[in-house]
Amino acid sequence: MIDAHVHVFAKVSAQFPRDVDEVTPAESEATAEQLLQQMQDTGVEKANLVQIGGTAFEQHAYLLHCLKTYPDRFRGIGLVDDPAHPEEQMDRLAGEGGVIGFRLFSIGGERDPLAPIDVRTFDTYKIWKHAAEKDYVIWLYPPAAENHCVPFLVDAFPELTVVFNHMAFCPGEGSFSYDDAGRPRIDLPIPPITRYNTMGLHQYPNVCVKLSGQYAFSKEAFPYADLVSWHGALFRAFGADRLMWATDSPWILQEPGYDKLTRVIDTQLPDLSEADRALIMGGTAQARLFDRS
Repeated sequence: MIDAHVHVFAKVSAQFPRDVDEVTPAESEATAEQLLQQMQDTGVEKANLVQIGGTAFEQHAYLLHCLKTYPDRFRGIGLVDDPAHPEEQMDRLAGEGGVIGFRLFSIGGERDPLAPIDVRTFDTYKIWKHAAEKDYVIWLYPPAAENHCVPFLVDAFPELTVVFNHMAFCPGEGSFSYDDAGRPRIDLPIPPITRYNTMGLHQYPNVCVKLSGQYAFSKEAFPYADLVSWHGALFRAFGADRLMWATDSPWILQEPGYDKLTRVIDTQLPDLSEADRALIMGGTAQARLFDRS
């Protein structure tokens, strides 16, 4: 099994600087060693670490430390601090070893879906272009207002591996908050309205979807029964070889627990064949994230 999306961070220090917020105060930590213990206890072999705590190169210090310390266990997704001049930081992070892609929370494109679209005018165009040139992954979590721009970018760079985060839900304005446990909470309809843009991307073989973050979108407690039909729709559209399971640790450690999240796909897609389950639980991530380096 491969957990395709987790966050690790250390307490704020001179060695490991980072931004702080409501969910990652200065004295909090979610270390690689704590994650590895959870993985060992549940049979998870590898994980993909997603940068949290700032976009500056220096704020990636703990992520890079973990990737260097455990190169056989982890891959990493970085952040870009300057979309206008991203190339140096992208290459520098990738050159440190283990960073195989970059997460985007916006597109910077035309918000009117009926306006003329030229991807070269998008704020993040240089990131997409450089990622395509260097075979980096785009780890995508776009806002709903810009999701219609994504097909134009995928069409411009069809060879580029793009992974939609968190079941391809795209947050809308005012949808983000925190629950009683201090975890991210995104209040959106189920299934997401942005599906009308997203689902057509099944025609591009390099577009994948990550099955994670159920706790933040479901209106119900684990096992998140209200998301079953959406998982089924994603499976039918994209197939097991383009779906990746993930926990979004550490936000799920207290509720429902890491061990339960290793079984969430069995509750969401109960009729999977063994072969398809193996792909979603690790085979797709191995091929798309680990085998590329």
